Amino acid sequence: MYRCFAEYRIAEENRERYLALMASLKASHPEMYLYEGTDQPGLFVEVWEAGTKEEADGIREMRLSGDSPWSAVSRLASGNVHAWVFRSV
Repeated sequence: MYRCFAEYRIAEENRERYLALMASLKASHPEMYLYEGTDQPGLFVEVWEAGTKEEADGIREMRLSGDSPWSAVSRLASGNVHAWVFRSV
């Protein structure tokens, strides 16, 4: 099992717009889980499940691409979106 993690911060003034956008995007991606930091409100982590490394790498590329529908999330983020792929051990 592989997972792609995408992490970023959303400023309070973008929060409602971000949550509406994520509800729309997540509807077509049930393999993605969204979390917000309890110690750091506004810090979000997406966890994407993937069966293969290639699939996880593709998710990472898609999340960082400026051509993806997910780039709208990146435009709302304060700073960069960071993404990593992990495998279970």
